[in-house]
Amino acid sequence: MAVRRLAGRYRGSASAAQCAAVRASIAAATLAPTTALAAYKMNLPTPVTPIGQRILDLHNLILWICAIIFLLVFGAIFYSIIAHRRRPGVQPAMFHDNVQLEALWTIVPFLILVGMAIPSTATLIDMADVRGSKMTVHAIGYQWRWHYEYPEHEIGYLSTLATPREQVANLASKNEHYLLEVDNPLVLPTGVKVRLILTSSDVIHAWWVPALGIKADAVPGFIREVWTRIDEPGTYRGVCAEFCGRDHAFMPIVVQAVTPEEFERWIAGRKKQVAAAAAEAEKTWSRDDLMERGKQVYQQICAACHGPDGKGTPGAFPPVAGSAVAKGPLSEHIASVLKGRNTGKFPAPMPPFGQQLGDVDVAAVVTFERNSFGNKAGDMVQPAQVKSAR
Repeated sequence: MAVRRLAGRYRGSASAAQCAAVRASIAAATLAPTTALAAYKMNLPTPVTPIGQRILDLHNLILWICAIIFLLVFGAIFYSIIAHRRRPGVQPAMFHDNVQLEALWTIVPFLILVGMAIPSTATLIDMADVRGSKMTVHAIGYQWRWHYEYPEHEIGYLSTLATPREQVANLASKNEHYLLEVDNPLVLPTGVKVRLILTSSDVIHAWWVPALGIKADAVPGFIREVWTRIDEPGTYRGVCAEFCGRDHAFMPIVVQAVTPEEFERWIAGRKKQVAAAAAEAEKTWSRDDLMERGKQVYQQICAACHGPDGKGTPGAFPPVAGSAVAKGPLSEHIASVLKGRNTGKFPAPMPPFGQQLGDVDVAAVVTFERNSFGNKAGDMVQPAQVKSAR
């Protein structure tokens, strides 16, 4: 009827084709919410771990309990409003101190809370039970990336946002996994109980992957233990769920679950990369190679604070372009990257990158900074110099 009335008002000053267009537009607008709701998923992500499944079951159980309580309470309220509403000539009943009713609304909520607390407590205890783990992974939070270590296999690497900065700046179209993609995901074998040890080197971060049922804080100076056992191969994505600074939104987590056979092949490939990196650190690099690699390291690690153009952020992060460090003594520049720097002029001190970057990457980024953004120091750094400065 509303469509007909609006079309009728419009008909007096428009052609038949225009009236038909109005009817079609109003009908489409009316049906749009229905279409959107039909495609909207109302439940949580499907869990792929035992703990994740228990958390989902617990959530559904408590949700149904709350829904039943809601219906009973508001049903009683609306029944009282309708059945005992004020009417002419009716005298209201006067009563108070119903001991049985008061006992009932005290005991029943107590029993409900106990009924919810028992499975909740059991789930929390199991979430912290890391006994029987077959392997261990260390996850260390940095501003703003994760570092994963496999102590049994003696390998480790950084996991950094892989979304191009052009997409972040709306200079390019965004892909399917915008801000949820990394260069090096955490790889875990399926069917194996893995102990995950969390900590942080700077501020509080949070390691959160909904499909795994894990959301745990990584706190500087503290160790947090959780565990997981992924039953299905696949890629599962999460984020840092603790506000950790400027690039908090650019610190995703990607877990890639593979079969045990694929995991062993991946470990073998990683060990070859470690050996190749050790060999790279022993050789003498050319200026062009250092500049090319340094540019990559700068864009991944340094651009978040100092800016892609090296101009920094006024009042927060110092510039690289024309800075006293990039144009000063080479040894001080290397030390500032390895051990951090706090001049007191900016509220955010530069964190140490010695644990995050290898000798080659430090040598490359220092060389790049000293010969880019208008800096013309002209010198370059070899990995051996960085190794001796550690």
